[in-house]
Amino acid sequence: MERKKVILASPRGFCAGVVRAITIVNLALETFGPPIYVRREIVHNKYVVNELRRKGIIFFNELDEVPSGCRVIFSAHGVSPEIRLSAAQRQLKVIDATCPLVTKVHREAVNYARMGYSIILIGHSDHDEVIGTLGEAPHAITVLDPECDVSTLDVPDPSKMIYLTQTTLSLNDTRSIVEKLRMKYPLIKGPASEDICYATQNRQGAVLKLAQSADLILVVGSANSSNSRRLVEVAQSAGTTAYLIDDIEDIQISWLRNVHNVGLTAGASAPESLVQKVVHYLNQLGYPEVIDPGGTEENVQFSLPLELTMPERKFSDSSLKSAESL
Repeated sequence: MERKKVILASPRGFCAGVVRAITIVNLALETFGPPIYVRREIVHNKYVVNELRRKGIIFFNELDEVPSGCRVIFSAHGVSPEIRLSAAQRQLKVIDATCPLVTKVHREAVNYARMGYSIILIGHSDHDEVIGTLGEAPHAITVLDPECDVSTLDVPDPSKMIYLTQTTLSLNDTRSIVEKLRMKYPLIKGPASEDICYATQNRQGAVLKLAQSADLILVVGSANSSNSRRLVEVAQSAGTTAYLIDDIEDIQISWLRNVHNVGLTAGASAPESLVQKVVHYLNQLGYPEVIDPGGTEENVQFSLPLELTMPERKFSDSSLKSAESL
């Protein structure tokens, strides 16, 4: 009888934007010393945030919680111009860890708003990324949650419309809602290039492939991680049972009943160390064989902010070991 096994998705875990954000926090602490303040969660992962907190990083929600003149890092999800202005007024020393792919969406929103377009922003209205993008041009942007009804939309000039998207959405959900938008507004434009980030696309594609051979898929990631939740949804849409777990404590033994092959992946903000912890736990539960079939290679590189580039440094997906040290 064939041995039970764990099949790993590839790629999985940290993307270049997350590695960059975590590196920025670590380098800021190393370069400038404490206190270092971070607005909201640097990335949406409980383990990462707790590890940084142990190092002395101070996380906060609103700028008025930070003493005037202190050093503040904006998270990978981006912030609105209103937040930037408030930081300047409080004379805070800002280091921006916004993912460059999120910054791209911000710039698109500003440019199209200046040209008088009505902008439909497809995304979850309560997500930090969407809140930040909306703040770039609130007069021109309408947020359209993927679950909302397109028929309720009303724009002043249907001939001058464009849609933009949150970078971490499900590809299927985005495709479906764009089709509905095009049916109602045939002249609506799309962004010059897809706003769904490369890492989101690659991880969702890897999960679809994994669903072909796994009886059950575990996704390592936190509940507030949009891209991690989307991985669960993608697996389920392919007909495979899937669960989101923060750590091994979340795994219920009953899930494994009659399961021969366990698929395992991780959201873009979950570290590989957690994946390996789950692998070891599953080994102990009777899944001794681990298969990593490989997949799309990611070689994206993002430069660090000027404040941390003396000498100039870059960080990318290929540098995961350094980021793993947190």
